[in-house]
Amino acid sequence: MKLRPIAANFTLKDHVYDKLREAITEMDIYASDADLRLDERSLAEQLGISRTPLRDAIARLEGDGLVSVVPRKGIFVRRKSLDEVLEIIIAWAALESMAARLAAERATDAEFLSLRKIAAKHSGNPESAEISEYSDENIKFHQRILEISKCGMLKTMADGLFLHMHAVRLRAMGEGDRLRRSIVDHAEIIEALESRDPDLAEFRVREHTMRLHEHVRRTWTRLDVSLREKMDTA
Repeated sequence: MKLRPIAANFTLKDHVYDKLREAITEMDIYASDADLRLDERSLAEQLGISRTPLRDAIARLEGDGLVSVVPRKGIFVRRKSLDEVLEIIIAWAALESMAARLAAERATDAEFLSLRKIAAKHSGNPESAEISEYSDENIKFHQRILEISKCGMLKTMADGLFLHMHAVRLRAMGEGDRLRRSIVDHAEIIEALESRDPDLAEFRVREHTMRLHEHVRRTWTRLDVSLREKMDTA
């Protein structure tokens, strides 16, 4: 985890929390070789702070379910279990498919164009796309659908799932032909939205996310085991 020192004019506790949460979001936490352990001394040195506000922020992150403090083992970024990941994907599918339905009815042509601009960045040559770069654009695409639904509560609820959905998509995007399939799906979603067909838009988004669910269910069989192994050997 890489961090920059904190400027003195920020409210320290909140800013330390924000910086750590942002850094965790950028980690590929579901990669098989992910380093999930957080070194308290290193974090304090990188941020240029004492350990007291750092520990306050870690306690808050633990309350959010983002890290686990394991006695005599250390602090670990918390990956969800396989069952939890599958439930998160189902919940996201429900939220975003409803957002797509509303967007088909409420969004402007300019807002649909903003989706096309995001999707167009990698539509020409998917084989050349960097996985991490495409993953960032991918999550922007899905967040944008939530934004143009013009239902703030849907987006707020989805934001609670964001960190793990981002990490799941980052790992899954490099597996099989999911990157190419994602680009095709995004084009079909945009076409459904632009046709202002709520039923089709809802179906396309739900189908797209549930393909991810099926992929994870079939292929991530060692997720729980690998996390236990990392903590046992720490």
